[in-house]
Amino acid sequence: MNTQPAPALRPGRFHWQGEAPDPIAIPALFDGTRWRRIVAYLIDVVIVLLLAGLLWLAGSLFIVLTLGALTPLVVITAALLPIAYHTFCIGGPRNATLGMQMMDLRVVAWNGNRPSYLQAGIQTVLFYLTVPTTNGLILLVSLFNDRGRCVHEMLCGTLTINDLMLPEIEGPDGR
Repeated sequence: MNTQPAPALRPGRFHWQGEAPDPIAIPALFDGTRWRRIVAYLIDVVIVLLLAGLLWLAGSLFIVLTLGALTPLVVITAALLPIAYHTFCIGGPRNATLGMQMMDLRVVAWNGNRPSYLQAGIQTVLFYLTVPTTNGLILLVSLFNDRGRCVHEMLCGTLTINDLMLPEIEGPDGR
């Protein structure tokens, strides 16, 4: 049994040295994350659909006013909306989408620091490339590891943890 010490909590920081904490040593970081991630994603789908509806409403007006010239721009923007939403929320100060925040989850880099926008973007793009191409079966990988990590998280060096009592996470650059 791994007797890894609990990570130090300091004002404004929550990080650990080396690899992420063992879920057996600190179960509170990982308990219930799988089912809450599913609920959080469903909340995020509703939010993205609402944003997309607003985009199409405003975009339709511009399409009509420009006699269709802005149609490609509106279509591309609508296609990039979910990627932008997830990237900017995960890479932002809360390190979580609105759905994740509602479910008390947070995405962190492997060392516990805040993920960068690049890391968040890579994670999001990998998610949107791998899940549809495997009909979601790739998400089953999370059932076979203690931390509940999905392939897109493993490839970009992040993990999703419970946001229990965790203060804002600062990265090595102090943000």
